Amino acid sequence: MTEWHLTRTFPSTSGEVRWDRTGDAAGPPVVLLHGTPFSSYVWRAVARALVGRGFCVYVWDMPGYGVSEKAAGQDVSLAAQARVFADLLVHWNLPDPQIVAHDFGGAVALRAHLLHGAHYRALALVDPVALAPWGSPFFRLVGEHPAVFEQLPSALHGALVREYITSASSSGLHPAVLDRLVEPWLGDLGQPAFYRQIAQADERYTDEIQRRYGELAPPVLICWGTDDTWIPIARGRELDALIPCATFVPIEGAGHLVQEDAPAELTAALLGFLHGREATSWP
Repeated sequence: MTEWHLTRTFPSTSGEVRWDRTGDAAGPPVVLLHGTPFSSYVWRAVARALVGRGFCVYVWDMPGYGVSEKAAGQDVSLAAQARVFADLLVHWNLPDPQIVAHDFGGAVALRAHLLHGAHYRALALVDPVALAPWGSPFFRLVGEHPAVFEQLPSALHGALVREYITSASSSGLHPAVLDRLVEPWLGDLGQPAFYRQIAQADERYTDEIQRRYGELAPPVLICWGTDDTWIPIARGRELDALIPCATFVPIEGAGHLVQEDAPAELTAALLGFLHGREATSWP
């Protein structure tokens, strides 16, 4: 359950990115984007299922997240992450991949496509950050006072992060999974990095692209947990209405971390969508 390793590196403009590729290198490429405050680890079950169906899966931890570089003064904003993602697609030589993006990763994928010219064969969004206002009450509170929270004693900080991540799940997280999701935010590098990424969150980064959602050319799937308390499903229906090419799929009983709460249901929806766009003559 906790085995997940990223063995490759990319020297991005926002720090070293850890990434990996799994599955048949000749298979149709799918890139998985995580959200905040998570990492590529949340995609482990979905990645295995996609590999089992013949896809070549790319995963990465964004700068400032997971096992990627964390550093004082680091730019981990949505704007920076979108530029890094566009650069990664070039580095991977993926001119037309299929994309699956969760939460904050949804905004990263949307910005890379709409502002940086990244092309996608298809785009699946899972409870994405896309429409203002966004962020839970806790997220907004920390964003207003990051310097105060950064000074919390380490034990209190750890307890706070655990409770925050726990609230992303409707059914509850396995203790080993929760430990793995919390661990990157602990210690001398992790604690300031946790508050740094919240402090740099700014709704203007989605405001800049929201008016352009109607321009999205690739087919779009929107999956949303019906019990998401971080971004209620009503926001998903609003997003669906703004994207002419979108299909909306509610995932019953799942919270914001759909990958953990309903992995089978989410994987089924993704496989149905991705197989419909799979290149019939992929080399």
